[in-house]
Amino acid sequence: MFISTVGLAIFSLFTILGTKKDLFGNQLIFFFFGYGLLFVFYFLGLSFFRLNARAIYIISLFLLILTFIFGSLVRGSRRWIDLYFFQFQPSEFFKVFFLIFICEVFSKKRPGSVHQWWKYFLLFLIPTLIIFKQPDLGNALIYTSAFFGLLYLAGFSIRNFLSISAISLICLPIFWHFLKDYQKNRIISFVNPEIDTQGIAYNLIQSVITVGSGGFMGRGLGLGTQARYLFLPEYHTDFAFASLTEQFGFIGGLTVIILYGLLIYRLVKKAEKRSDSRFTYMFLYGVVFMIFSSIVINIGMNLGMLPITGIALPLISYGGSSIVSTLIMLGLCLSL
Repeated sequence: MFISTVGLAIFSLFTILGTKKDLFGNQLIFFFFGYGLLFVFYFLGLSFFRLNARAIYIISLFLLILTFIFGSLVRGSRRWIDLYFFQFQPSEFFKVFFLIFICEVFSKKRPGSVHQWWKYFLLFLIPTLIIFKQPDLGNALIYTSAFFGLLYLAGFSIRNFLSISAISLICLPIFWHFLKDYQKNRIISFVNPEIDTQGIAYNLIQSVITVGSGGFMGRGLGLGTQARYLFLPEYHTDFAFASLTEQFGFIGGLTVIILYGLLIYRLVKKAEKRSDSRFTYMFLYGVVFMIFSSIVINIGMNLGMLPITGIALPLISYGGSSIVSTLIMLGLCLSL
């Protein structure tokens, strides 16, 4: 697992070096800080956080609310708290404590029938709605996938899931009205990319062009034209995978996916070995759900296979909050 994270970090640093050199130093600091916390949390272990899971969950929830009210407004979203040296994103750091709290709850009591599960659903719904309203649809989807994955592991039946799915499908038209205009446009542009190639579909089309322009071996470090000439927006964050494949080609993109596969495989193998502990088993799988869904959503949107959502690619995209929170989660996994 550790070797996989180092390999991904190297790809991230070279991608930033080749697209936005002035951010290379910041990214390097984020990784040093992240690995420092990985070792801190590795030695602390999960026991302390498990014992204080409820208090940490409440404090983290309070931070989310503060961010929603007083956070820095960046491109129409309030996801960050300005700490002068960097932008702190509570929704990223809340992931690990959300998992610990939910796993602690589910390890003690199995959810029953559909009419009994609402109390568990509220534990997930309150923070997820706050994140959705920031607005941050990408992270809201990550929390949703992790919660329902853990709900299944906790013993929630397929029949109950089918009931929830049916209700969700009925509510989809209502959900549409809660989306921001730009979120609606992203979905529309995904369904029909030709509708406005220079407007709402521009990012999607440019991302696919960027991935394809890398060819098999890539254009080389710093030679990617899509990012260098600013055709591709957010090339160091949301579309970091597209920037990476333009520079390092199919081989580079495949290597990154293999590193992710190795990371996920080791997490699953560790979870199966610790199946004797219900909490540990669920926590490890919770990390798998969060990381795997982030990878699928981000790479899917970079390849034009999924609608665009503002979500970081773990350990590849530029940004301290995502890198540090991911390494903290993995530090706790390594300690188990």
